[in-house]
Amino acid sequence: MTETLAPAVAGPALALATIATVSAGPARAIEIEQVVSPGGIEAWLVSESAVPLISMQFAFDGGAAQDPAGKPGVANLMSVLLDEGAGDIKSAEFQEKLETLAIEMSFDAGRDSFYGEMQTLTENLDEASELLRLAITEPRFDDDAIGRMRAQTASGLRRALQDPDSVAGRLWSETVFGDHPYGRPVKGTLETLGEIDAEALRDYHRRVFARDTLTIAVVGDITAERLGPLLDEIFGGLPENADLSPIPQPNLPEGDVQEVVEMEIPQTIIQFGRPGLLRDDPDFIPAYVVNHILGGGSFSSRLYQEIREKRGLSYSVYSYLYPLDRVGVIAGGAATRNDRAAESLALIDAEIRRMADEGPTEEELAKAKRYLKGSYPLRFDTSTKIARQLVEIQRDDLGIDYINERNGLIEGVTIEDARRVAKRLYGDGSLYVTMVGKPDGLVTPAKGG
Repeated sequence: MTETLAPAVAGPALALATIATVSAGPARAIEIEQVVSPGGIEAWLVSESAVPLISMQFAFDGGAAQDPAGKPGVANLMSVLLDEGAGDIKSAEFQEKLETLAIEMSFDAGRDSFYGEMQTLTENLDEASELLRLAITEPRFDDDAIGRMRAQTASGLRRALQDPDSVAGRLWSETVFGDHPYGRPVKGTLETLGEIDAEALRDYHRRVFARDTLTIAVVGDITAERLGPLLDEIFGGLPENADLSPIPQPNLPEGDVQEVVEMEIPQTIIQFGRPGLLRDDPDFIPAYVVNHILGGGSFSSRLYQEIREKRGLSYSVYSYLYPLDRVGVIAGGAATRNDRAAESLALIDAEIRRMADEGPTEEELAKAKRYLKGSYPLRFDTSTKIARQLVEIQRDDLGIDYINERNGLIEGVTIEDARRVAKRLYGDGSLYVTMVGKPDGLVTPAKGG
């Protein structure tokens, strides 16, 4: 990697640029510039003029965790309303402008962040930027648009009530996080959705949309000199500081937890997990490698081999690390016949305990590191993927040179690291398990382990 202080740039557009040359694949390298606008708004830029297209991704801290207590779904409903009219432009006209100019604009509420995305042809950048500015600084929240989007969201919620995967996921969050904000349904409920009005949406917008928690990444046919003032044009009208409610660390259950919701379906949906690690934990990279061996490596993982390949109990079985801002957890899932649910769960439990006791083999570790290093460039094969990765790297405070360092961190994981972290990660093997279906032959664990 090369990292240099950029030469002076004419005009005020670029206050400082840190350039990181990123080898993201055999064909080319990616140069990341840290751009600071005249108004002090920062963004990471990958300038690429080969295609006349610009992708901008951004995020505000907050997400669904900032929904008012007792009223989940505010952030999610707002995410589908921001492009339903803004400023003096009503919904139909706003949507027509996006379609006519081939501008893609979307928003999404995660647990801890509120995300936005805009893609445009270079020739339409001015119009696209103005529409994005209006959407994030002057949303209308008209009653007709709220009613339409509320009805659309409610329709999805009704379908989710009959979908076993959705039921299992919601049950798992409620079981693990309880009445903590992480335990609330991101999309709300049919009851709370009806209570969300324009006032609640405007209050959320006022508290969350601010410059101090904003991260931005831009990829495409734009220079640092052009991007600098553009950042002020789009985001400069936002308040300087957010007014976020403090989110406490959740108290996770101790020991085994098992909850079942009966549903008349031929399969049982299993979701499982246990405490994990925060993203800034020094052991996170070794844990990531170890989880790949256990359940993250799809066709090569221990869970896949034992449950799918050897016994044909499930079409897929997986696990992953889920680091939220306030807590880290491990999560996973599988679907199997009702009469094989107990057997499948016992195998999952056994493999987790075996990983805790023995850790991976040296051969497993070598294969995992080889795969994780070789597949990393696939995260950067489109402008949208690059921009989203850069936003997440900024949110995680990993540094502009992380992309260059990441594979070295993977390679540096030793067998001693992996076995030590496996024991730390999976501990006594206890699990939080939720199931939806008609599972046969389950043994209910004692509460509290």
